[in-house]
Amino acid sequence: MMPAEGHGPADLPREATTTPGRDDALTLVVAGHDDAAKWSVPIGVRTASEWAWRAIVIAAALIGAIKLLTMLSEIVIPVIVALLLAALLAPIFKRLRAVMPSGAAAGLTVLGTLTILIGLLTFVGSQFIDQFDDIKTQVGEGYDQIRTWIMDTFRINATVLDEWIEKARQQGASALSDAGPKAAAAGVTAGHAIAGFFIAMFTLFFFLHDGARIWAWVVRLFPGAARGKVHSSGIVAWGQLSAFTRATVLVAAADAIGIGLVAAVLGVPFASGVAILVFFGAFIPVIGAAISGAVPVLLALVALGPVKALIMLAGVIAVQQIESHLLQPLLLGRAVKVHPLSVILAIAAGVVLAGIVGALIAVPTVAVLNAVGHHLLDPPTPPTADSLLDAEGRHEAAEAREEVQQQKP
Repeated sequence: MMPAEGHGPADLPREATTTPGRDDALTLVVAGHDDAAKWSVPIGVRTASEWAWRAIVIAAALIGAIKLLTMLSEIVIPVIVALLLAALLAPIFKRLRAVMPSGAAAGLTVLGTLTILIGLLTFVGSQFIDQFDDIKTQVGEGYDQIRTWIMDTFRINATVLDEWIEKARQQGASALSDAGPKAAAAGVTAGHAIAGFFIAMFTLFFFLHDGARIWAWVVRLFPGAARGKVHSSGIVAWGQLSAFTRATVLVAAADAIGIGLVAAVLGVPFASGVAILVFFGAFIPVIGAAISGAVPVLLALVALGPVKALIMLAGVIAVQQIESHLLQPLLLGRAVKVHPLSVILAIAAGVVLAGIVGALIAVPTVAVLNAVGHHLLDPPTPPTADSLLDAEGRHEAAEAREEVQQQKP
């Protein structure tokens, strides 16, 4: 039976097609076919590709910034040190500024800092010189005791032990001989250290004296619509940095006093130097405590024997446990609200990127970024009446509420 007129295959209805727009799926016309074959990119793949190229651009920018900062490390590191010192010394500067001009207060603060640093170094040097002969004698006696103990305990021949010691000495000498060229290649020379020290002190003076004007100039570099958030983020970052430096100084002082007292009671040589080393080592979380705590144990081992070395180790562990379970939760826990895993990873990244200086600034950097991130991303909470007042205003408001409560029948 023939199809009715007007109802042949050519007259059958076709699938409606539309011309893809700019945001529609991709359309591909296959040669040799009348119809268009549509190949659409899944939305997940398209979103991932858009995120991928943006992530590549951001990573390239970060790598370029890190490379630039590394090239300018002789300037960047002193400025960072000055910033940390300014956050620590700001309360002292404010008290001095209340009774003298700003420039005089900043200068006196810097001179006081220099005096303390020079005094500590002088004290350590004089103690080392005075105790050098005793230290040399104690180290020699301790070396003989350890050598005898190893031979008796492990049944090692004296000749074999002497060969091992000689190989270790040669390797140590080789490492020390290679340290000079490596330090020079990294730019770590005495001249650079002295220049960086004076740059840090000079920068510290202006951070204290003109800090507000310097920050206002930085804020004006941003577009007008973003200046409010930049300014508020700076205030949050400065508060976080100040809290971190003050809490770290208190924790470091507690560690230095505790370990120094244990070393002094046991008669460990150079106990005062050990205390100062522990103080500065505490500024590098985890790594600094481990290294500075190992020094008095090694000194006790070579100078006083294994028994007192074990007692010294027990004292170091006890002080560090008190620090980690009591002082850090009370002081640093309020200042740095960062997970311990983030602290460890930040220190590792800091060591890889900038060595000891990177480990020093890793934790405050993460703490500041965490606080600023919450400030910018968290939804704002409506302010209460007391939060809009300063400390004196809150005290007056509390007194007023107490008077109202007393007047009620």
